[in-house]
Amino acid sequence: MSPAELDDLRGRTRAFIREVVLPAEPGPGAPLDDTTRDALRAKARDAGVFAPHAPVEYGGLGIPIDAWSPVFQEAGYSPIGPAVLNIMAPDEGNMHLLYVAGTPAQHERYLAPLVRGDVRSSFAMTEPHPGAGSDPRALSTAAERVDGGWRLTGQKRFISGANGAAFAIVMARTPGVEGWDEGATMFLLPLDAPGVTVGPDIHTIEGAIAGGHPYVGFDGCLVPDEDVLGEPGQGFRYAQVRLGPARLTHCMRWLGLARRAHDTALDRADARELFGSRLRDLGVAQALLADSVIDLETSDAIIDKTARMLRADPRAGEALSSVAKVHCSEAVFRVIDRAVQLCGGDGVTDALPLIQYLNEVRPFRIYDGSSETHRWAIARRAASARSREVEAGAARLDEVTP
Repeated sequence: MSPAELDDLRGRTRAFIREVVLPAEPGPGAPLDDTTRDALRAKARDAGVFAPHAPVEYGGLGIPIDAWSPVFQEAGYSPIGPAVLNIMAPDEGNMHLLYVAGTPAQHERYLAPLVRGDVRSSFAMTEPHPGAGSDPRALSTAAERVDGGWRLTGQKRFISGANGAAFAIVMARTPGVEGWDEGATMFLLPLDAPGVTVGPDIHTIEGAIAGGHPYVGFDGCLVPDEDVLGEPGQGFRYAQVRLGPARLTHCMRWLGLARRAHDTALDRADARELFGSRLRDLGVAQALLADSVIDLETSDAIIDKTARMLRADPRAGEALSSVAKVHCSEAVFRVIDRAVQLCGGDGVTDALPLIQYLNEVRPFRIYDGSSETHRWAIARRAASARSREVEAGAARLDEVTP
């Protein structure tokens, strides 16, 4: 797509969300029912805004990752917008991973129906303590080699979207056999396969992700070789293929919702009079509004930089996605929290949707790696990079010193 075509897509997405999706939103805290979702998706297809990120050959619009943000932000202006456009987690991240790592047969069986919106999916990596969570090396779900495939055993928890999903991408520890490295492997597993149990549910404060975040168990599930995703033993490498872009698309979607909250605060500040002045003219309110603009603009900038890096150099972009994830997850919460404050009593009632928005974005500081885990990784990378610079400088000095 040319820049003009991308700008047109953003404009059409903006119009579709505001004219079609916003009037169809359920009440604060209410879920989007499947009938309404499917009807809105049909309209999104007719409007030419459905699955903008997905490959063209499977029904998407095929725009590159460095062009996603403006469109995803417009979709995120409504809590249900990403689901309507089929760019919501975990499906959006799974589409990207399947396209990169999947075989042609896997594309047809799993990717194509996911892009069409015929099915939902999940990504099963997190486990009950002491299994994999913030530390993926603690992975305890295991797969053993059997004739023609693998036998999968273990327990997962907080598996977003698993209720009602057609399949999961499952991370399991695998031995080094038949020339493959020991490590982790990804498996494609239908969730109605023998030995799979979904539940019990885990109840959270947000509800935008269809299918919740339940436990998922695997009791000797048989997975044929053709349903191994990528190479055996390379699961952690493929996880980074998924997680870097997936962190960033969360930032894009929630930044759109933060813009909606900020617009709500601006409208209230313009309409409300206090102490003989409009709220927008009072210094305390101006400081809150200004800080929100700063958070919105800096978030937008780090998203754009990270998206460009992910396209040009995925490894470097993955590292920067940690920075973007921490900054944006905390910035969007601040923006929405300020909007609640500026709207006073109405801000904490269901007269406005702001508390719902606050509930939706608060878990983002934990999902896809907590802010603390990412800060640990960011600091380690920075220290290592500086050590390499100092060592390289000392080596160059030695070369020129007689």
